[in-house]
Amino acid sequence: MPLPMSETMTDSCASLSSLGWSEFFSDQLVSNETNLLPMRIDTVHRARLTAIFQSGTVKLTYPADVTTADFAVGDWVLVDPSTHLVQRLLKRKTLLERRKAGNRPPQLVAANIDTLFIVTSCNSDFNAARLERYLALANQAGTNPVIVLTKADTVSNAWEFEQQAAALQRGSTVVTLNARSPDAKTALFPWCGVGQTVTLVGSSGAGKSTLVNTLAGPVLELPQQTGGIREHDAKGRHTTTSRSLHAIAAGGWVIDTPGIRTLDVSHVGYGIDTVFAEITELGPHCRFRDCSHVHEPGCAVQAAMAAGKIDPERLTRWRKLHNENCDNSANQVRPRGTSSMPRRKNRE
Repeated sequence: MPLPMSETMTDSCASLSSLGWSEFFSDQLVSNETNLLPMRIDTVHRARLTAIFQSGTVKLTYPADVTTADFAVGDWVLVDPSTHLVQRLLKRKTLLERRKAGNRPPQLVAANIDTLFIVTSCNSDFNAARLERYLALANQAGTNPVIVLTKADTVSNAWEFEQQAAALQRGSTVVTLNARSPDAKTALFPWCGVGQTVTLVGSSGAGKSTLVNTLAGPVLELPQQTGGIREHDAKGRHTTTSRSLHAIAAGGWVIDTPGIRTLDVSHVGYGIDTVFAEITELGPHCRFRDCSHVHEPGCAVQAAMAAGKIDPERLTRWRKLHNENCDNSANQVRPRGTSSMPRRKNRE
């Protein structure tokens, strides 16, 4: 059923702001688009898109020259109210994407997110190298990373995991909690207020779906399934199989994503530099501009490591991530659809 023509963007600014709309998006509008309705993508399927608006959920149609792979959950689109046809995909404020091995385009994970919750458990699932990869991904995406340590109630030394996590990136935020406890909502409230959008990433079994259910509370119509843990290695099963946007009881929005077993990095040089700031900041002080920080004379990084100012394991992990990023970036295609669908001529 077509949406009422009277429900224009101007009439619905208050409602749109609660969905995450801001001046960043309204500034992109042009004068001849006032009859179009801004909507936010809440599910992306192989051949189907749905979006939310103040009046509910709408099934969208899209131009023949694009596919659903060009959209991410969290995207803002301008829609013809009479046909539900997507006229334009607005430029994204942030974009989280998963790079795949080989010369394949990236997979769009979530768009326009304010905070990325990097979820891991206080057990053998905790892996510093994997967390550094997620931090680099968050930094490159332009979102605020928060490391969430779950299952703190199952160990007596949760503070040790918290210290290790906090040391992975300068000024990083770490929250330790029990995902099943109502107190989890209080701990994460600063990032889940009205109009704010968060996304959860992490390995399977870390408690992401449980945390989504806790955050959403009674607002979530279909609670995310949770899976059991293999006790011998603390590994979980994939319980979330698609990406979707859910309302949070605190007034914000959460995008749930499937667990990622492998996370290849490419085109995340800035993200890596931010994670390993204590190493990258010393680069300009090395004798050689292209210093690899391995064996060259006059290496400021090696000197700092010898003086006990840099952890040798951090340097090893930086080198591995840096080399992987350089190799993959050189071999992969440019990312697609990172800002908007091509404008139609009558929209210029």
